[in-house]
Amino acid sequence: MKYLIAGLGNIGSEYAHTRHNIGFDVLDALSGASNIFFEDGRYGFTCTIKLKGKTLILLKPSTYVNLSGKAVDYWLKKHKLPIENLLVTVDDLALPFGVLRLKPRGGDAGHNGLINITEVLGTSNFARLRFGIGDNFPKGTQVDYVLGQFSTEEKSTLSSRILLAGDIIKSFALSGVETTMNLYNNK
Repeated sequence: MKYLIAGLGNIGSEYAHTRHNIGFDVLDALSGASNIFFEDGRYGFTCTIKLKGKTLILLKPSTYVNLSGKAVDYWLKKHKLPIENLLVTVDDLALPFGVLRLKPRGGDAGHNGLINITEVLGTSNFARLRFGIGDNFPKGTQVDYVLGQFSTEEKSTLSSRILLAGDIIKSFALSGVETTMNLYNNK
């Protein structure tokens, strides 16, 4: 059984480790724990992790967050995967920092990456792992906040939250979305 795990972010050193790139950071931690490295491929960087008879194809789209749908669609089709085997990891302003929320489907909550994926795939019936980045910014500075670095206080617990996100991804592949939600949502 194969799964496509897409972590959203923007390519380029100026975006590295920003709030908007948390999807990249989660996949980097997951691949690093297995000592597996990403390779540059069509529409993104990918690597494959084997996990108890399951194959996880990790994808970091190179299309920028707002055009992630093209990459996700390409890799789903390339591996002939059903939409149920897709999990998208994104930053979420509506959740407090570090809160992780897995959902089997849902709206885009104004996230341009989710909007584009939904438009390209023609459905919002795909799982998403939302990583809370909080909304602690003055009115009119959302873009700077999202594209900014985590605060010193946030960085003190960021690694543990990223590792927990990796555990959620592995559970999604091994146990399914419903069981994983019951185990991890609200932790």
